[in-house]
Amino acid sequence: MKTGKIAYKPVGLALGAVSGMLAGAAFKQTWKMLGHEEDAPDATDEERTWREILIAATIQGAIFAAVKAAVDRAGATATRRLTGSWPG
Repeated sequence: MKTGKIAYKPVGLALGAVSGMLAGAAFKQTWKMLGHEEDAPDATDEERTWREILIAATIQGAIFAAVKAAVDRAGATATRRLTGSWPG
């Protein structure tokens, strides 16, 4: 196994947790900016419409994917700078 991959394992785990927290905070702010209540609807929220639930899920998924990709890429780049090899 390459040195970069070994060095990236603990970094990747930590970055995964951080990216989840960042994505959650970004989604909450986005949902508020769109003029909705403070909390996004859950899929089992009986009083919310299908449209609202699916829109919220789509936005949340897109934000999570973008934040995760940005954090993973930054972590891989930092690992290459430290070890000289790409972790992927």
